[in-house]
Amino acid sequence: MPALAHKTVGPDVSPPAPPQAPSDFGAKAYVVTRLRVTAFRNYASAGLDPTGRPVVLTGPNGAGKTNLLEAVSLLAPGRGLRGAQVSEPDRRADPATKVDAPQAPWAVAARVAGPTGAVDIGTGRDPEAERRLVRIDGHPAKSQQALGAHVSVVWLTPQMDRLWLDGAGARRRFLDRLIFGFDPAHAGRVSAYEQALRQRARLLKEQGQSADPAWLDGLEVQMIERGVAIAAARREMADRLDRACRQAEGPFPGARIGLSGDLDGWLADGSALAAEDRFATALKQGRARDAETGGAQVGPHRSDLAVRHAVKNLPADQCSTGEQKALLIAIVLAHARLAAAEKGAAPILLLDEVAAHLDQQRREALFGRLIDLGLQAWITGTERGAFGGLEGRADFFRVEAATIAPDPLI
Repeated sequence: MPALAHKTVGPDVSPPAPPQAPSDFGAKAYVVTRLRVTAFRNYASAGLDPTGRPVVLTGPNGAGKTNLLEAVSLLAPGRGLRGAQVSEPDRRADPATKVDAPQAPWAVAARVAGPTGAVDIGTGRDPEAERRLVRIDGHPAKSQQALGAHVSVVWLTPQMDRLWLDGAGARRRFLDRLIFGFDPAHAGRVSAYEQALRQRARLLKEQGQSADPAWLDGLEVQMIERGVAIAAARREMADRLDRACRQAEGPFPGARIGLSGDLDGWLADGSALAAEDRFATALKQGRARDAETGGAQVGPHRSDLAVRHAVKNLPADQCSTGEQKALLIAIVLAHARLAAAEKGAAPILLLDEVAAHLDQQRREALFGRLIDLGLQAWITGTERGAFGGLEGRADFFRVEAATIAPDPLI
């Protein structure tokens, strides 16, 4: 990958050697074959060169394993697996030495291979503004949304163990991330809808019933057009996942998947045009109430992902902790199968501390499915022994004190 100038993005590194011959894991999946980070979290400069197989990162807590997963997550559109603001990944003072880190902007550079070939991606904070920059094959991209055409990334983190218990917003974001792999433009629609929603709320709060009707009408048209498209994409993905997840897969339970919300119900009952009309009426009639409460009482921002255990017919939030985790994994695996079959490219999976939260049967079943599906999963854990099922079938690296080293089996 060409070196990226300091005032754009990406570490100043020499061009890499030609990528290794693609393995079976690149046949129907995106894979990272080179990763470099600079001034990123606890790393001054570091990198690794996977072969395309699953990647196992082991080491003590706080060594920087999750930071590497976050770096990979930032190869796709969005704020990454931590939902970080643009400047948050900048390297900070070393807590052990109290020595301040140089105030350089963070940067991530990678080579990502897929069914159509390899692409070099660079992304990082603009040193002159609070924004994220992206380069693809050395050329500036207009926005980070361009990344969606070159890579898809899905993640599971320990914080997501509460996905079925916490608010609907986290579940919507999870479903949207699954959609990005099929429809990269979905990210732009979500962003545009949320912007129009915020502008309408601010206008109603500041001016109430005296707000310019034409201005309100214009914002609501944007919300309606994008909102119905968002809801339709979510409904389609939920329906496809529901069909793919009904049957149990080994120790992972079958799942029933749907959506709840006014807009979702309107789409289920009629056409998209009819849903647009009902949405428009609801927004106009709700202006006085929305001026008092903020936001809008109707829209895709009010939808929720509804998941049930297929055999027990229980909502996910009423299942045991282990079953909730297993349902989440079952959905991610089903999504990967759909992406490989329909798009020719399954996403990169980032599985942070997943082995510590699964019993041995489910852990070994998960590793087997990753191999069978040909996925590149980046998996973290403190002890290598938890990953016996991947010995000889994955790339192992040891992470300690912000250093990365290959960890071959001795």
